[in-house]
Amino acid sequence: MPISHLLSPPSLPSLPPPHLRNGAARQCPTPLRAALALPPQRHVGLAAARGDGGTLGSSRARAVGAVRVSAVPGDGGAVAGGTGIAAAAAATVVFAVMNRVLYKLALVPMKNYPFFLAQFATFGYVLVYFSILFIRFRAGIVTREMLALPKAQFMLIGLLEALGVASGMASAAMLPGPSIPVLSQSFLVWQLILSVLILGRKYRTNQILGCMLVTAGVILAVASGANGGPFLSELNFFWPVVMMASAAFQAAASIIKEFVFIDGAKRLEFWFLVFTQGKRPDIFIVNSFGSGFQALFVFLLLPFLSSLKGIPFAELPAYLNHGAACFLNIGGNLKDCHGAPLLPLLYMTLNIAFNISALNLVKMSTAVVASLTSTLAVPLTIYVLSLPLPYLPEGTNLSTSFIIGAATLVLGLLLYNLPQTSADQVKKD
Repeated sequence: MPISHLLSPPSLPSLPPPHLRNGAARQCPTPLRAALALPPQRHVGLAAARGDGGTLGSSRARAVGAVRVSAVPGDGGAVAGGTGIAAAAAATVVFAVMNRVLYKLALVPMKNYPFFLAQFATFGYVLVYFSILFIRFRAGIVTREMLALPKAQFMLIGLLEALGVASGMASAAMLPGPSIPVLSQSFLVWQLILSVLILGRKYRTNQILGCMLVTAGVILAVASGANGGPFLSELNFFWPVVMMASAAFQAAASIIKEFVFIDGAKRLEFWFLVFTQGKRPDIFIVNSFGSGFQALFVFLLLPFLSSLKGIPFAELPAYLNHGAACFLNIGGNLKDCHGAPLLPLLYMTLNIAFNISALNLVKMSTAVVASLTSTLAVPLTIYVLSLPLPYLPEGTNLSTSFIIGAATLVLGLLLYNLPQTSADQVKKD
C-alpha cells in the first residue's frame, strides 16, 4: 500500500456523521470523537462532502467526500442499490441450488462417509478462508484496523454455529426424515424475532406475512413426499424442540454476523477516510474468524458428534482414514467411491462460493433478506433433483402439493418485497 494512503493530509475535512444504510444521518459516539481528537479547522466544508451545498477547502477533500458518500449502500440512489442487491441475490440463489444439488451428488461416492465429508469441510474451509484473507491483506484490501475488530463477536458466532450443528445432529438422529426440513423452517421465524431483539429492527405487516407465506410454502414443498412412516404426532415433544433450538442457534449466528458489519462500520468510520477501501469489514474477516472458532468448538465436541453418528470415539481415527481414502479414491476396496474426488471437490468449491455469496448479501442487505433468498433455492433444488442427473439417473414426479408450496413461497417473497410507500422511511427488513 502506498505510504501516502497511510498519512492524513492537512486539507482533509473532519469525519462526516456515520450513515444508516438508507443514508439517514446518525450521531457519532462522543468517545470516538474524543479519541480521534480532530482539530477544529477540519470541521469546515462538511456540508459539501455530504452534498448539501457547502464548500470544501480543496479538490482532495472534495474527492474524499465523494468517495465517502458513494460507498455507503443506498447513497448512490435506490435504483443502483436495488440493482446491486438484486444481482447479489440472484447469484446467491444460483450458488445455493448448485450447492444443494452437488451435495446430493457428492454423497453418491461418500454415502458411507458423510460425517467425514462434513468434518473435512469444516476444518478445510478454515485453511481456505484464512488463505484468501492473507492474500487480501497483502493486497491492501483488508486493513489492520479490520483485523483488530473484537474477536469476542466471532467467537460467539463460532459457538452458536457449533451448537447448531451438535443439536441438529442429535435431533436428526431421533426424528423421521420428512420432519427435519419442516422443523428447520423455524430458522426464518427465529431470524425475525432475534433481529428485533438484537438489532432493534421493525417490520411492516406485509414483510411479516411474506415471511410466514415463505415458511408455509417451503413446508408444503418439502413435505409433499412425506406420506408413510412416523411423523411428528408419534414423537416425543423433546426432539422437535431440540431441532427448532438448532435452527435458533443458526439464526442467532446469522444475526450476529449482520451486527458485526453494522458495528464494524462504526469502528472503521474514521479509517475509511484514510484507507478508502470501504467502511464495512471485509467479508473474509467474518468468514475466516467465524469459521475458525466454529472449527475449534466442533473439535471440542467431536467425541459427542461422532457418537451421534454411531461412530465410537476410539474408532474415529480408522473411520477418518477410510473416509480420506474414499474421498481421494485411492487404495483397495473402493468400488463404492466412484465419482470421487471430483464430485466432493465440486461440492466443496460450490459450498465455499455459496457461503461467500450469502455473506456478501448479508453485508449488502440484511440476514433476513439473505435467508429468504436462500429459501427460494429449496423448491428449485427439489425440481432439479427430480430430473435425471449424472450418478442419479432415476427421476421423480413432482406432486401437486410441491407445486402449490413453490407458488406459495414465491408469493411470500413478492409480498415481502413490496415497495415502501414512504421514501424517507428508515431502512427496515
